[in-house]
Amino acid sequence: MRLWVGLGNPGSEHAKQRHNIGFMALDAIARRHGFAPWRSKFKGEVTDGSVGGQRLLLLKPMTYMNLSGEAVQAACAFHKIPPADIWAWHDELDLAPGKVRVKKGGGTAGHNGLRDMQRALATPDFSRVRLGIGHPGHKDRVTGHVLGNFAKVDSWVEPLLDALADAAPLLATGKPEEFMTRVAYLTQETP
Repeated sequence: MRLWVGLGNPGSEHAKQRHNIGFMALDAIARRHGFAPWRSKFKGEVTDGSVGGQRLLLLKPMTYMNLSGEAVQAACAFHKIPPADIWAWHDELDLAPGKVRVKKGGGTAGHNGLRDMQRALATPDFSRVRLGIGHPGHKDRVTGHVLGNFAKVDSWVEPLLDALADAAPLLATGKPEEFMTRVAYLTQETP
């Protein structure tokens, strides 16, 4: 079993915020691939199912971003999931809006959810699906940007979520490059 963790904050007041795009991505995948209803477990909401023939546990920590590792560690301990089988889906300031990059391990780039996952797992050796939300231009505006809701002009969000759900079998079967290529293809603007 693999664990896909969407990073975000609980509560309806946070549901449409840029910081919650990890939650949004997992919701889209669960809907598209017919996962069971979300249920409370491991200090989060979980569902399980199959994507591309691979069994997945999807987790949305309900501990708030800064304590995401608590839920991840609890799920991993119960299911005996090693860091190599964990994927964190999170917002990324350093990518243009709608761009997606996949990487294994590395730093946190100031992302508190990733930082807490590293603390709880005692390793940075898990994979990440970096979902670009763009940078507001100045570091003093970052908090307001990530905790702000997507605006009507962010018309790329729904097509991106659809593309992530469509391409998810490629990632589940160990083809991250093909996954990124498929998402890019599905989200390209037509002239």
